[in-house]
Amino acid sequence: MDCIEPILAIASTIYSLVEKVKANKKRSGRVCRRVKALDELVRSIEKREPGQTPAEVESALKELSLTLDVAQMLIEKYTKDGWVKRFLKAGNNKDEFNNVNERLNDAFQGLTGALQVEQSDEQRKVFELVSRQKEDEADSREDAAELQRLLLHYMKDQQEKTEAMQRDMEFIKINVEKVVASLKKPSITEEIIKMIEPKDLTYDPPKKPFMTTPTSEVYKGKYHLNPVAIKRYTNTGNISLSEVRKIFQKEAKTMRRFDSTNILRMFGICIQDEEGPSPQFLIVMEFCEKGSLRQVLNLEGRRLSWTTKACMCRDAARGIYRLHQTEEKSEVHGCIDSFKFLVAEGYVVKLGGFELAKTETSLRKLTKSKGSKDGASLRYSAPEMLNVNHRYSKESEIYSFGIVLWEVATGKIPFEGLSNQYIIENVSNGTLKEELPHDCPKGLAELIDACRDHNSFQRPSAGVLVDRLQRVVEELEVS
Repeated sequence: MDCIEPILAIASTIYSLVEKVKANKKRSGRVCRRVKALDELVRSIEKREPGQTPAEVESALKELSLTLDVAQMLIEKYTKDGWVKRFLKAGNNKDEFNNVNERLNDAFQGLTGALQVEQSDEQRKVFELVSRQKEDEADSREDAAELQRLLLHYMKDQQEKTEAMQRDMEFIKINVEKVVASLKKPSITEEIIKMIEPKDLTYDPPKKPFMTTPTSEVYKGKYHLNPVAIKRYTNTGNISLSEVRKIFQKEAKTMRRFDSTNILRMFGICIQDEEGPSPQFLIVMEFCEKGSLRQVLNLEGRRLSWTTKACMCRDAARGIYRLHQTEEKSEVHGCIDSFKFLVAEGYVVKLGGFELAKTETSLRKLTKSKGSKDGASLRYSAPEMLNVNHRYSKESEIYSFGIVLWEVATGKIPFEGLSNQYIIENVSNGTLKEELPHDCPKGLAELIDACRDHNSFQRPSAGVLVDRLQRVVEELEVS
């Protein structure tokens, strides 16, 4: 197959690059070992007779080629003399290594499944989930300690340079402090979703909520001195405390599958005045100070650079990918639009709108379904979903996500001013697709159009989106 030689060539390049890295040596080495395990698998495929390779294997190899390309770019960054400035500009690197390792793991599972081959004990150890997480966390801690030493040494060295570099020094100093602080923070996997004691929560309900829904009010508060969003349910009525606890405890275990920097972090549930006549039920979640993606685009859409927009698209894709490609089974969100993504400091985008859904349902009165799509949801509906008998799928969700990416690229509201009937008729027959700006980077434009393809089988998977968007970001950063 045509893609095998390029895969082996990229793998060989990665082995060479790992020997030259100046930082993140532990995690780079771990990526290298996982690539070697995949290398062995690919070489076994190369030995097969022509015509003996299933189509799903060829598809998996194409995705692996993209993933290895991203892995090569990631490791190559830390072999160059300018790695410190690039690292400071990016602000952190945890997510990059985590995402590459997830993609390598998924590639291994996909290839072994498609080939229907037994994994060797050594290969199984490389990709076994529990050991993989422990290894990655240990590597991250060791790399973080070394990075702190290197960054602080770099800052001291820069301070000794001439006055001509003073402006550059201010940038470096500010960003070193931010990065060192982030490296000292506990890993997101160390904070589990749990029942929260009222004493651990700073919450002032008399203040005006920053968001109100028909069933709740959302306030800003603090949990362990960190800012959080606190959703307080109104008109809960006579709810069984024991039933709420039972549902929450069961759901909290399943939510562990969705731990990701690009999925809105849930901290847990808090019950205040538990012994009183009217207990208060609070859902505690991560606070994203910039609000929803749609709000950011309304306020700043025209001012954002293409690099920032591409990073936001990549972050959003990582959230979709984590949802679609969980360790146990695939999930779909079911209601993707630009309000379901939240934006934190640094324009980091996080997927929300599905966390602790069963717990929340137990805390609010159910409303009757309208039985039909409203105008807002229609704008995100895939052509096949306009047929009421079609089953919702990951491919349908990728189309909805493509509309969100179009919003990021343009800053506009999709199909604004068009009637519902016009949208239904023209999207379903494939004649309605809104244009992208003429200056939209080619790679980004191609991905947005691919997501909005009328043929659901032509739309990329979330994993392919993550890899290709990372490539777009890399190209924009060096241009």
